[in-house]
Amino acid sequence: QVQLVESGGGLVQPGGSLRLSCTASGFTLEPYAMGWFRQAPGKDRDFVASIARSGGTRDYADSVKGRFTISRDNAGNTVFLQLNNLEPEDTAVYYCAAKYTLYPGNSYSRETSYDFWGQGTQVTVSS
Repeated sequence: QVQLVESGGGLVQPGGSLRLSCTASGFTLEPYAMGWFRQAPGKDRDFVASIARSGGTRDYADSVKGRFTISRDNAGNTVFLQLNNLEPEDTAVYYCAAKYTLYPGNSYSRETSYDFWGQGTQVTVSS
């Protein structure tokens, strides 16, 4: 069964950090560009970060630049999102997504580009 499973979410105080993981099962991540998106209550799902197959291209939403870092471990079939200096506005369900691509250097920020999605992990930033 092909699936992506996110983990690492939780409750954290403003200024704190979390590390989200997204592990693939049933397929290998190497041919896929990967992305993280988030959805706050009552809002649309928004782009957070993306990484190319090669890991050489990484893109971020303006709201998270300098605070979040996306990375990947193809051997471990896992993609990570390091969240630092968290703010209450970062509270959302975070989703990872995979897009099959022939282009190792391309990353994708559009939600409709992606083929597979995980079930999401909740991140709550509150004092």
